[in-house]
Parts: sequence; C-alpha cells; structure tokens
Amino acid sequence: QVQLVESGGGLVQTGESLRLSCAASGSIFSINYMGWYRQAPGKERELVAGITSGGITNYVDSMKGRFTISRDNAKNTVYLQMNSLKPEDTAVYYCRLVVGMHNYWGQGTRVTVSS
Repeated sequence: QVQLVESGGGLVQTGESLRLSCAASGSIFSINYMGWYRQAPGKERELVAGITSGGITNYVDSMKGRFTISRDNAKNTVYLQMNSLKPEDTAVYYCRLVVGMHNYWGQGTRVTVSS
C-alpha cells in the first residue's frame, strides 16, 4: 500500500510563486519515477514535469524555465517549484509515482492564479 500526500497549492496572483510537495509513504522499495501532472477545468490531465530515480528530468516546453522539479530520495518526496505563475496555470495538480510495475496518483492540490 502506497500513499501520496500533496501540499502547497493555493490562491496566488499573476507573477507569484508556489512550491508543491508530494510525500510518498508505505511499501516503497524502489521508486522509478515521480512526476507532476495537472488538469484544468474542462481539459484532460497533462504532464507538467517528471524526474527519474537517477535525477533525469523532463518538462513540458511551455513550463521550462518557470517550473523546476526536484526530489529528496531520503524522504521519498518530490517538489515542484512554480515561478512567474500565470492564470493559465490554474488547475488541480497531481503527483504520480511509479514503483516497479505499479502506478499511483495523489488526490490533487488546487492551484488558482488570479489576474
């Protein structure tokens, strides 16, 4: 059993920053991949950024330079630093964890950016 607890969402104004956290706990032996996805109202869930166990990162082009993903392997936690936020970044942000052949999702944390 694996649990993911996300935190850090909230309401901010355009240009401000937020840092999301996702802490994993439970039967975790080897985390292959951790990532952040988001789902805006009326849209499909999309990848924001991901990071492998070896620290290799990937980002959606539109978020490069503004968002930074990082992880603390000792704490089984992944972070998403979001700077220069825009109203179009408004969405529910979800954490995803891949452990072996298993895929886990967090409950989501809402980010709202006002103009």
